[in-house]
Amino acid sequence: MAGRVIRQERAVQTRAALLRAAAEVFAESGYAGANVSAIAERAGLTLGALYFHFRNKGQLAREIVLSQPDLVVPPHPCRGLQHAVDVTLTWAYQLLDDPLLLAGARLVMEQEHFAGPSQNSHQQWTRLVSEDLHEAKRRRELRAGVDVEALARLVVNACTGAQMHSHLETRRRDLPGRVEEMWRCLLPAIAVPSAVKGLRFGASRAKGV
Repeated sequence: MAGRVIRQERAVQTRAALLRAAAEVFAESGYAGANVSAIAERAGLTLGALYFHFRNKGQLAREIVLSQPDLVVPPHPCRGLQHAVDVTLTWAYQLLDDPLLLAGARLVMEQEHFAGPSQNSHQQWTRLVSEDLHEAKRRRELRAGVDVEALARLVVNACTGAQMHSHLETRRRDLPGRVEEMWRCLLPAIAVPSAVKGLRFGASRAKGV
């Protein structure tokens, strides 16, 4: 029994090492430029070990992309509009040095090579933001007539564009500021004044300090 537990733990560690190595290689080289030999070497493992856990680099890329929302957990308990703000700010700060999120940002333009339409990261993030905005609507934080689904798509589109331009111009160092700027532009049009007044921004919303 103990031996089985040790083997399971070892398998989990090996899988995690491969995903991290793949993320680093994808972030550096993109999907087309990455190869499984480089990923195995970065992980310090054999190709056999890689193929035991993943069929190909497409499966690695797909798992990294699908894991993105689960990696972003705001440190402060909150609901509705504040949670939507906190998720995007947490993502923006974590993206600065999290290899899995960096890989997701690099892979966003190559997803047709390894993920179907229902698995792409844009739809994942849109569903996540939509849930928060529906909660905000129930809490009467949004103005009457706001199209929640359209707003969720707009927020995700704006964040995607912000990270792309931020990468080109500052290596993403100003991404958190761009995300906050996006919200401050949107909020007067979509939220009631009392909700806007109560929202909190800044690094503390993402880092819990």
